[in-house]
Amino acid sequence: MIDHSGHVWLQGEHSSDRASLLASWGALPLGVLDAHRRRNGPYTFGGALLALLVPAALREAPALVAAHDIEIRAVAPGLRAMVVPRWEPPGARLSDDERILVPAPRRTLRIANGIAEFVRERVPEGSVLVVENAHHADATDRELLAVLARRIAPARLTLVVCSAESPPAGFPDLALHAHAAPADPPDVPDRAAAYVASDCTADDARQAAAYQALTPQARAALHDRRAGELLAGAEPAPLLGAVPYHLEHGTDPRGAGARALWAAVDHCVREGFLDAVAELGIRGLVLAEEGGDLWWRFIQRTATALGALRRHPEARRLWDLARRGSAEPGVHAAAAYGTAMLDARHPDPAARDLGRATGWINEAIAISTLLPDREQRAFKLGFDRNGRALIELRRGRLPQALDLVESAIELAERDLPPGRHRTHRMVLLANRAQLLAALGRGKEALDDYSAAIALDPAFPDHYLDRGNLRFSQGTLDGALADYETALRLSPPLPEAYYNRAQVHLAQGEGHAALADLAHVLELDPGYLDAYINRAGMLAVTGRDAEARADVAAGLAIDPRNAHLRCVLGQLECAAGRPAEALAAFAAALAADPRLVPAWANRAITRFETGDVDGAVEDLTRALELEESAELYFNRATALRALGREEEATADLHRALDLDPEDPDVREALAER
Repeated sequence: MIDHSGHVWLQGEHSSDRASLLASWGALPLGVLDAHRRRNGPYTFGGALLALLVPAALREAPALVAAHDIEIRAVAPGLRAMVVPRWEPPGARLSDDERILVPAPRRTLRIANGIAEFVRERVPEGSVLVVENAHHADATDRELLAVLARRIAPARLTLVVCSAESPPAGFPDLALHAHAAPADPPDVPDRAAAYVASDCTADDARQAAAYQALTPQARAALHDRRAGELLAGAEPAPLLGAVPYHLEHGTDPRGAGARALWAAVDHCVREGFLDAVAELGIRGLVLAEEGGDLWWRFIQRTATALGALRRHPEARRLWDLARRGSAEPGVHAAAAYGTAMLDARHPDPAARDLGRATGWINEAIAISTLLPDREQRAFKLGFDRNGRALIELRRGRLPQALDLVESAIELAERDLPPGRHRTHRMVLLANRAQLLAALGRGKEALDDYSAAIALDPAFPDHYLDRGNLRFSQGTLDGALADYETALRLSPPLPEAYYNRAQVHLAQGEGHAALADLAHVLELDPGYLDAYINRAGMLAVTGRDAEARADVAAGLAIDPRNAHLRCVLGQLECAAGRPAEALAAFAAALAADPRLVPAWANRAITRFETGDVDGAVEDLTRALELEESAELYFNRATALRALGREEEATADLHRALDLDPEDPDVREALAER
């Protein structure tokens, strides 16, 4: 049945339908793995897959396991005792009030790519893996399935994804229309018990009906019993799925249920499983006592996750709920800060309301200033001033932003106990480094980045930032070292490969740069800048068909992208289609009138088609934006064609000033 020519999406209304067809296919060496998030929460499928592969890999390929320790430990908590981390970041030992960093939503993409690389190395050629209940999978497992399908050839591992829903793009649809004959039903109590034993994931309508027919007390007792069974086991993964579900439906939902949900939320926040935080947090909020500490913690974590997931209206409603349900100053300060950040950090600049954000952050600052406890005041006030600095940065007011961050650093140095709030201090130093770099104070910025790194040497993002600064300063070896350190400290990191490609290109290593850009796009097919840079490189080296494919892929993401339109113009010009080239350059300039390469390349096309005056106009505009010897030389050529010798000579002299060693410029002047 499986021909390994492509992954399969098996659509059937009931699991019994899908199971009947799978049974007809014979033995499936890797078996059937359930992805229903109610069982183990995030990475229910991913954890089960690693449980199959990691024990043997520890014996046969321990270096491969070590290379992917971060991903394995994040996806499969049950394997943490077996997979020793290469390093433990200081943040792992912080108390709850000091853990202020929430991993970005893209962290799970890094994890999924790392798991795909591990799986690709460990599954035998011709393997088949069945994934059941994909329609109930957590967002982490859905992302992992998509990455596995994209990065592992079906000839090595064929995925058979079973679902009651239609397939996403890229999967052939094997829909079932016949239904399997149901088995003889057992007695009603047994059916209800079987339903709860499945963690209420079974889609047998008779089992669900039997469960509903029980009294509330009987249902709660079954849930308590099942939770006890799971807690007695050694597997921690159900703590993120089945255990909190059963306890919130058991005999003590507002006590044991709420606490179990909080433990799951806390774990998922630390790992960056934000969709799960949003789902579990909302469930916990229903159970927690309004105005209490647990209620507030559910609101804070859930609203923060919703904001990171760009679900801003839901996040705003939770911050409003906090204001209505509590009179605690700390709650109001934090809610004001959270509301301000929804406006200040909105991914669409047009949707940001920096005025409203300023109003909320000023309220947070005003409240935090009045907090009586010195340590709490220093931490919260510094946190709020740092938030105000972000708003000033978004307004383009860099000196004011720097003053605010420096005041927060001074508060931390003066009023926070030594050794406390390391992450807060690290964030402030890194933010000051960013502002100093933007203000041209590169040496001080480097010092701050290094100080931030010293506080948490296992945090990869600051190596990226320091590498970018070093690259901008021309310190290519230092930038390369930082990017490669970030790659060692993180699951596959598209940004680091992209930045390393820039270094390779600056060092004249075009093949290495192309290899890194190809890997970026393997990790993240939506990485627009990688398409832009690779298309440009391919066009310059005459690989026009490949460049055109990258242009098409990039324009599918951003149809108005000026850089891609410019490359398209170059390709059309090389293909002998000047009208199409001019149209592409015009589109590029309509999208970005300051794009110098579009003016310069359109000038070349105009010159070659006889529009010399137009070429001079375009080159003049390009030079107004950016001086270069090449632009002056090209304008001198066009001016000379128009008989404007004096102006042409002046341009050649200016070109020589900018690049005294340019042989073309020197030869042109020698001819005069």
